[in-house]
Amino acid sequence: MSDGRGTEPSRRPTPVLKGAPHTLAIDIGGSHIKASVLDRAGVEIVKHVAVPTPHPVPPDALLSLLDGLARSLPAFDRISVGFPGVVKRGRIITAPNLGTADLHDFPLAAELERRLRKPVRMLNDAEVQGLGVIEGRGLECVLTLGTGLGSGVYRDGELMPHLELGQHPIWKDKTYDQYLGGAALAAKGVDRWNRRVERMLKIVRILLNYDRLYLGGGNASKIHFELPPDVTIVSNETGITGGIKLWDPKLDRFFL
Repeated sequence: MSDGRGTEPSRRPTPVLKGAPHTLAIDIGGSHIKASVLDRAGVEIVKHVAVPTPHPVPPDALLSLLDGLARSLPAFDRISVGFPGVVKRGRIITAPNLGTADLHDFPLAAELERRLRKPVRMLNDAEVQGLGVIEGRGLECVLTLGTGLGSGVYRDGELMPHLELGQHPIWKDKTYDQYLGGAALAAKGVDRWNRRVERMLKIVRILLNYDRLYLGGGNASKIHFELPPDVTIVSNETGITGGIKLWDPKLDRFFL
């Protein structure tokens, strides 16, 4: 694990592993990049490692960080990546909270596959987290509250087209990211931020009429009002463990 001063993680000894295929699951966030190795059931076989996300993080720097994380973990057969923005067929379309335009149209999945010599699948990070928590019944939605706001929508367990809610206006001239992201939390304080979250939940209910809503991300733990019974705060670790679902044949269409 990084010592917080930008050094790469040290290499771990590789144990004898059972339960193959093993998946290197990477969760790229606006504040940290985390990774672990999952067994075939999606259980972490080792505690996740993490490094701070630099700002800006150009493609070469991002690849170097991911390479360092991968080399600090046990052996793996394939790679899943959750990325905070719009991704299509392994390419980054937007990266609104990573501070660089250089990532636009960057083929991260292909470059990571070339570097680590394992097959790679990549989706939006909120959608990956949602795959790790949904029950597969009705209309389910996941919202992640972190540096920005991420979103994923599912119908009867099937991932719906990506909804980049974080870049959509919510209140006056502010987007969801600007209204609810980490900068807004720091500027307005926890109490005012909670009132904003309450307002957002009412808007999203009208927008989607969901059956179940899951709240993740690093700032979800700061919610201190009583949530409706159909809204649940989920562990941020599911941003990693949800990576196992990217290899479900039902999702093949997103990667072919």
